[in-house]
Amino acid sequence: MPPKAKSQWDFSGELFPTQELRRVLTVSEITNNVRRLIEERVGTVWVTGEISNLRAQSSGHIYFSLKDANAQLACVCFRDAARGSRQFLQDGRKVVLQGDATVYEARGQYQLIVTSVELEGVGALQVAFEKMKARLAAEGWFAPERKRPIPALVQRLGLVTSPTGAALSDVLHVIERRYPGLEIIFTPSRVQGQGAAEEIARAIRLLNEWAAAGHALEAILVTRGGGSLEDLWAFNEEVVARAIFESRVPVVSAVGHEIDFTIADFVADLRAATPSAAAELLTEGMMRRREWVAQSALQMFTLARERVEAGGEQLESLTARLLRAHPRRQMNQHRQQLDDWQRSLVRSVVQDLRRHQLAARSLSQRLVRVKPSRVIASSRQLLTEQVRRLAETARRELESKRRQFRELETRLRLLSPDQVLERGYSITRDAETGAVIRDARRVPAGRKLKTRLQHGEIVSVVERSDGRA
Repeated sequence: MPPKAKSQWDFSGELFPTQELRRVLTVSEITNNVRRLIEERVGTVWVTGEISNLRAQSSGHIYFSLKDANAQLACVCFRDAARGSRQFLQDGRKVVLQGDATVYEARGQYQLIVTSVELEGVGALQVAFEKMKARLAAEGWFAPERKRPIPALVQRLGLVTSPTGAALSDVLHVIERRYPGLEIIFTPSRVQGQGAAEEIARAIRLLNEWAAAGHALEAILVTRGGGSLEDLWAFNEEVVARAIFESRVPVVSAVGHEIDFTIADFVADLRAATPSAAAELLTEGMMRRREWVAQSALQMFTLARERVEAGGEQLESLTARLLRAHPRRQMNQHRQQLDDWQRSLVRSVVQDLRRHQLAARSLSQRLVRVKPSRVIASSRQLLTEQVRRLAETARRELESKRRQFRELETRLRLLSPDQVLERGYSITRDAETGAVIRDARRVPAGRKLKTRLQHGEIVSVVERSDGRA
């Protein structure tokens, strides 16, 4: 029960209750108290739910709500928080968040300040895999332009795998069937368990050192059979990825089954779905060459048979022609034909000689009829006449232009202002601007004027202007 209010009498004799004893808090005080209570009682927590209303600000901060079927929680992930897992924040994605529960006092809203993000239902290994994949991709380790082509014909192959695993037998079985002559430099290594990643990286570097010493090595195959994510984890370690990235020899990665992907697959120059598939890819060049040799042998046999058959047919044809025409008869025909050509050639030469003689005689006669001295005299007379006519024409044209010039000069002199002045007229101008005065109404008193006469000028000042016409 609350304490009863005390009573007192006022001067008018009426009874008034005294105000109850109470503490009045400001909004900021109560919000601050709630914030401290939440931070002390709740603190750092893991929360699961679905992301909605995600907003990424230009400042780098990300705001969103985490909800389930019955409630929602405001969340903020600041720019420097959860660096390796911020990419998991997407609308509609179910996640597990780690963060600090607090109150945003400006709105009186409790919220979670996110420090870590994980995908719901995905273990720590998968999260670590996604983080490393995103980081190495950003550093350019997976870039297609840095990947080197595998040689078309691999004659010596470096092999990194377990000596007791099924992958080794699968690879050897395919190579024995498709390319028995392929030389394999086997560098055994554990492919699972503690320290396996370091052994794989060491084997890759050892093969590179061997190749750098002057030994031919066209490719390195890094492989193992299928398994869980934990079983394949050695191929997700950065030490293996770095060894593949730094390898001078092209690397083929074949880890697990077709659906399995590891960091080694992304960094390698070529990824094969399975160990057997990798062996088939590496022996494809030799298989093509074997097929080409087999086809070439068959083609050579076919071409040789066709050439022999064509030669036999040609021999039969020549034999038949030889039997139809005796060589002596053919020689006599050629001799007779040669005589015919000789007679025809002599006749042609004689005819050409006669034709040229007739042409020379005709030209000589024409030259006699037309004497050069007569042609020159006629041309000289014609030239003299043309010169005379040209001089006469030029003289007449010059006289005509002189008359036109005198007429234009006379007309211009009549229109000159000096002629007007000679008739007793004058021209008055504004002394300052030089403008001609045409209207007395526009000239104010006191304006200085210049009047030009036939002989000289008069300077005057306007005392009064009369605007009458």
